[in-house]
Amino acid sequence: MNTRFATLALMLLAAALLSACRGAAESPPPEAAQPEAAAAQTGGGKSASPALPSYWVEHQPQTDSQGAVVVEIRPKNLNNPGNFLEFAVAMNTHSVDLSMNLAQLATLSTDTGAEVQALAWDGPSGGHHVRGILRFPAAVDGQPLLTEDTRQITITLREVDAPERTFVWRR
Repeated sequence: MNTRFATLALMLLAAALLSACRGAAESPPPEAAQPEAAAAQTGGGKSASPALPSYWVEHQPQTDSQGAVVVEIRPKNLNNPGNFLEFAVAMNTHSVDLSMNLAQLATLSTDTGAEVQALAWDGPSGGHHVRGILRFPAAVDGQPLLTEDTRQITITLREVDAPERTFVWRR
């Protein structure tokens, strides 16, 4: 009888922990969920970037495994871009030389029709396991790339051991 009780208690405890973890993972970060409050704390509600009505799920990686190279891209600052939109990139392979400048091979487009070429890639040149930051301009012709109408962004990489790789984030 004691064994059954202990097993039931463990199962209930595990279910409660899983439920708590799942709820925490689905809630937005406090600064992203309430951009108005964050802007008010910075003084007067004015910021370099306009507050967006809904947040981007940052740090959510997208992976493409075409060919012999696995590419993972993770947004770093979509909710507060400053002058640049930054993406952490990891490329892994055992057979392809990764000595390429991703800034020359990457474009970012939005569902509102904007498209920009990457400005900089700070990853190392060469090797089989490469990590770095890919930067795009946060504004085009003085206008923010991400507006309250922007619901999707896409990064396209060309000729990284595949004709084209696309990575899409939605809000």
